[in-house]
Amino acid sequence: MNIRVAPRQDSQRIGDLQKAQQQDEFSRGLRALLMRPLMAAGHEDFPSVRRQAERLREWFSRETGWPLHVDREGARLFKRPANLSDDTRGMPAYDKRRYVLLCLACAVLERADPQITLQLLGERVMLLASEATLQSRGFEFTLRTAADRRDLVAVCRTLLEYGVLQRVAGEEEGFIHDGNGTQHDALYDVQRRMLAGMLAAVRGPSTWRSEDAPIEFENRLRSLVVEHQVESEQGRRDTLRHHLARRLLDDPVIYTASLDPDAQAYFINQRGTMASRLCEAAALTAEQRAEGLALTDESGQLTDVSMPAEGTEAHATLLVAEHLAQRLRLDSGSAGTTDEAVAAFLRGAVERYGRYWRKSVREPGAERELADIALDRLYKLQLVHREEGWIHPRPAIARFALGETQVRPPTSRPGRPDTLFDE
Repeated sequence: MNIRVAPRQDSQRIGDLQKAQQQDEFSRGLRALLMRPLMAAGHEDFPSVRRQAERLREWFSRETGWPLHVDREGARLFKRPANLSDDTRGMPAYDKRRYVLLCLACAVLERADPQITLQLLGERVMLLASEATLQSRGFEFTLRTAADRRDLVAVCRTLLEYGVLQRVAGEEEGFIHDGNGTQHDALYDVQRRMLAGMLAAVRGPSTWRSEDAPIEFENRLRSLVVEHQVESEQGRRDTLRHHLARRLLDDPVIYTASLDPDAQAYFINQRGTMASRLCEAAALTAEQRAEGLALTDESGQLTDVSMPAEGTEAHATLLVAEHLAQRLRLDSGSAGTTDEAVAAFLRGAVERYGRYWRKSVREPGAERELADIALDRLYKLQLVHREEGWIHPRPAIARFALGETQVRPPTSRPGRPDTLFDE
């Protein structure tokens, strides 16, 4: 017997399917923008972002207060952090020197022709670096050393990654080892639309007159991102909601005790509703406990620092996390420890697990460097707090109270629940 589905049921099923596809594309575009706020047209998720541009623009404006600009050349989410004092953010392998070079390179490109070579970019950056203010602060840059050329190439690769530059010919690696730049060079197209989106500040630094510019670094930083706030009760609530949403989308966890009284009161009353909206849009999972709230990503795609992960440092970090979690569980009042104590713990771990780790960490004294790496990872994940030479485990580290470690064959990859706090 043939059973024919009614046309109305067909239409409803197709409509539900289209709605699910639209939501999936919206979430994919939103997540992509969180990871790549400056997105070139060649990015694999840009088609989704462009198709969902209006909806994404409205969502970011309402939930976070971040403006979103999308056109055929690319997208720019002006993603400004809620916590300007967070020193765990930044580009991988970037120090203060490379950030200065990145700013100088952008200044050169702003005045450059539509095409530029790597050698010419370096020469013009070198010219700007000779400015008296930079030299008075001890900044120097030349093309005479491989280290300087390596820093310049690192900056160029960042600009290539963000779509500000597009390679036309040549390559960068040989330039590092070429003393005069005559044998190896590269030619780039300058994408001015992407270059204009590099700075996410509300106010450009050049808009300050020298006599009016804030003197202290913290004040300078805040002056670039201060946003207009409507003087009303609704405006105050919007500001609190934007601040908390930015932190929830950016940070591993929000601890209730870390918020000021106004934000804390709003957070306690609204965190369930807020978490539900953010999780639905970004395909995240909310974990709420008395100590705070986290939005977790089971896929790990939105995570800069993964826990757990593969490799010697990752295993050592997991062992340190478990060790500190046990201390916190036994006595939260005296759970603090020192770098030296963590290094001593890892020395014992080397004796037990060293045959599975790379050879260099088995050398005497290597446990100190391993401890620094592990604690740095835990600090970036807000699982520990550092204060006056002491390491204090934070509540979310309780998720790593795993018990006895079992070494399994390399082919076995057991699953692990991704939860924030112990039940």
